[in-house]
Amino acid sequence: MRYFEDFQVGQVHELGSHEVTREEILAFAQQYDPQPFHLDEEAGRRSIFGGIIASGWQTAAICHRLLVRSVLEDSASMGSPGVDELRWLRPVRPGDTISARIEVLEVTPSRSKPDRGTVRTRMEVRNQQGEVVMTESAAVLFRRRPA
Repeated sequence: MRYFEDFQVGQVHELGSHEVTREEILAFAQQYDPQPFHLDEEAGRRSIFGGIIASGWQTAAICHRLLVRSVLEDSASMGSPGVDELRWLRPVRPGDTISARIEVLEVTPSRSKPDRGTVRTRMEVRNQQGEVVMTESAAVLFRRRPA
């Protein structure tokens, strides 16, 4: 079990990777982000992207799953008060394999609730060519280790 005390500034956690398929892109877009360049090859070609791309929200969701499986699943996570910054820097295309990592930026014990603390992180997501496709800065609340 990973508690608040187990995080230190500068720590890096590799979160793994995921290959994004055309079928996943279409299914996600149909349900959550039905913009033409996510759904239709011809519309994608006519767009600034030159083809179908994954929704940025899909990229964020995939990376959140990687975060849960690698860090949060076996932790004393209490959830997140929110994302401070989210940037989509390059499109994610069918067949891309994206990998994510987080770096711990700040570790702050709560002043008002001594049973918890906040861990601020920066996530960086790269495609198989090593290009950064997404960044995210966020905070997660963790319980403190029991005495």
